[in-house]
Amino acid sequence: MQTFTLVFLVALLLTTLTQVWLAARHIRHIRAHQNKVPDDFARQIGLADHRKAADYTCAKTRAGYPGILLHVVLLLIFTLGGGLSALSNFWAGWLSDPLAQGMALIISTFFIMGIAEIPLSYYRTFVIEAQYGFNKMTRGMFFTDLIKQSVLGLLLGAPLLFCFLWLMEKMGENWWLYAWFAWIAFNLFVLAIYPTWIAPLFNKFTPLEDAALKTRIEQLMNKCGFKASGLFVMDGSRRSNHGNAYFTGFGKTKRIVFFDTLLSRLNPGEIEAVLAHELGHFKHRHVIKRIATSFAMSLAFLWILGYLMGQSWFYEGLGVSVSTVPSTAMALLLFFLVMPVFTFLFHPISSIYSRKHEFEADAYAAQNSSADDLIHALVKLYQDNAATLTPDPLHSAFYDSHPPAAIRVAHLQSQGQT
Repeated sequence: MQTFTLVFLVALLLTTLTQVWLAARHIRHIRAHQNKVPDDFARQIGLADHRKAADYTCAKTRAGYPGILLHVVLLLIFTLGGGLSALSNFWAGWLSDPLAQGMALIISTFFIMGIAEIPLSYYRTFVIEAQYGFNKMTRGMFFTDLIKQSVLGLLLGAPLLFCFLWLMEKMGENWWLYAWFAWIAFNLFVLAIYPTWIAPLFNKFTPLEDAALKTRIEQLMNKCGFKASGLFVMDGSRRSNHGNAYFTGFGKTKRIVFFDTLLSRLNPGEIEAVLAHELGHFKHRHVIKRIATSFAMSLAFLWILGYLMGQSWFYEGLGVSVSTVPSTAMALLLFFLVMPVFTFLFHPISSIYSRKHEFEADAYAAQNSSADDLIHALVKLYQDNAATLTPDPLHSAFYDSHPPAAIRVAHLQSQGQT
């Protein structure tokens, strides 16, 4: 067994066992606290809703076990099991152009993985989400969305993939730098077209009609120095009872979007507080910082890939013979398949960075609206979304971009506005 094969298997085992252990911890912790509502939430959330959130969260967590197993099985089949080599040889027999072979190899691999994951997604939607009263999707809508996502992914992803493979083939040792610029351009392009071209393929967006609420929101935006192309309501209730609000786009395409489910549940003051939190992200330039961080990380990953492309141990250690495959496409595919195995243990670093931004946005909301209103809004959202109030701290550190409910509320209360 090659050294890198052993390293890969150890990393895969460590990551898998950590994921299973974290899930088990999460379930045990929630069950241990399901019979008492935390004091800060006892006035608004009843014990029945608290137990429902515990049951819902545990059900979702247990449903993640098959996904963990599926990922391990597919990864081993594609790598050490010879799956990628077999696919590569298949396309080599049908296509003569190396670029076409590479594109076919990568697209077919992700197509197989997508097909394999459909039953799990179907179960989450029509069993778990339906059981707890959240799912509004029909089966026809589920598969229509799936087809739309696949076609959209192909229309956007295929040109990018062709560009990457061409650069890897033609631009010499520094191809990764050119590919990085292409990646930046692609992401900015998608951000620009998402609000007006992509999002409407899946949901209906209508201008906010509540005149009083619109005036209140516009006053807050003017106070915070924020300009948007419009205030929109999204028909999120077509698919789910979950509620949310978000900013999308940049520059002249920026828009504020409210789920109709959120507007139906929160009062005007609470809606303003939620928006003030989102404006806090804008004021602190969190979106720009996250994009910059993402681009910096992608540059590092592309540089690493540029090095690995020329290392025979990288291919052979993952069960691929260098002499029988198009190395550029295979290197790209292998890298993105195995990268999560080696980066999973660094997830808490990303969570810390994201939570710092959430605390800053909460503080901004407390200064520019009402901490009380934001607390009340958050509690309603926790209740309506059946979000657990007592997550396992370690599980939360790995998976949650937002602080746990109790910590977040305590931080808002410390702002001195309640």
